[in-house]
Amino acid sequence: MILTITLNPAIDISYRLDTLVTDGTNRCSHVIKTAGGKGLNVTRVLHCIEGNVCATGLLGGANGQFIVNQLNQLGISNDFVSITGETRNCIAILHDGKQTEILEGGPRISEDEKVAFLCKYEELLHEADLIVASGSIPKDLGNGLYCTLIEKAHQAGRRFLLDSSGEALRKAIPAVPYLIKPNREELAQLLGKKIESREDVIAGLEQLKDTGITCIVVSLGAEGALALYDRKIYHVEPAKIEAVNATGSGDSTMAGFAYALENGFPVEKMLTFGCVLGTLNAMEEQTGFLNKELIEDFLARTTVQILKEL
Repeated sequence: MILTITLNPAIDISYRLDTLVTDGTNRCSHVIKTAGGKGLNVTRVLHCIEGNVCATGLLGGANGQFIVNQLNQLGISNDFVSITGETRNCIAILHDGKQTEILEGGPRISEDEKVAFLCKYEELLHEADLIVASGSIPKDLGNGLYCTLIEKAHQAGRRFLLDSSGEALRKAIPAVPYLIKPNREELAQLLGKKIESREDVIAGLEQLKDTGITCIVVSLGAEGALALYDRKIYHVEPAKIEAVNATGSGDSTMAGFAYALENGFPVEKMLTFGCVLGTLNAMEEQTGFLNKELIEDFLARTTVQILKEL
């Protein structure tokens, strides 16, 4: 079983407008409300490909109940810790060929709620083969929480995949997660230098080669990804598509890596599989969804090659 962690989930609300009127009234008939947060995107994609997955994290209030209800309706296993605060909303307004986002910060988390989550996590660790944690950490929990979760996973003999950024990622690296997946901007922030070209990314991967992390994947959007695995640098080139909605493609890629690792895929197929799921997500209007019937076709159209051995 793959355990996904979403510490700061949300109801993702998408409004599609022809034109956004500022300082006036906008009426919208095209609304999508989804159980959101990066970890829940990972969860839904794993469910789409019939992966064995359970979602956990922190949920509260009517919004939290909405998320649980939606997961239950989809038949997705979940075991969240209840909090007194209200789970946030995140609003995306698609208009004039653009996307304007309004993201709430999220609820306060008490020390007792933090302890309750850690207890739940230790309980679920015994049932999990590997863990995928994605997204931000509520400020009350502290940026070092992923470090704690990784250490507990090591103690249980479980692999931990992390997709985060900023201080949460920086503080997690000494705990040595199995896999991390920064994008170019997140890699630049992590290393404290500009990352503009493919050569800059490769140099950044070389700089991280002695961290002990088994796999470091830097997503490049439509250009695919560069990855460091077993002191080899790989380039994964995706199939060319007309993207409909690229939001959640990174989360779909993480779902692909998790599924591949749980099923013992070799590294080249793991990297390709993750890239394919990210591509297929970008072809769908709804975030964190894909058509699994297209996977085999896109695996054949996605290439991976070794660029360099360190």
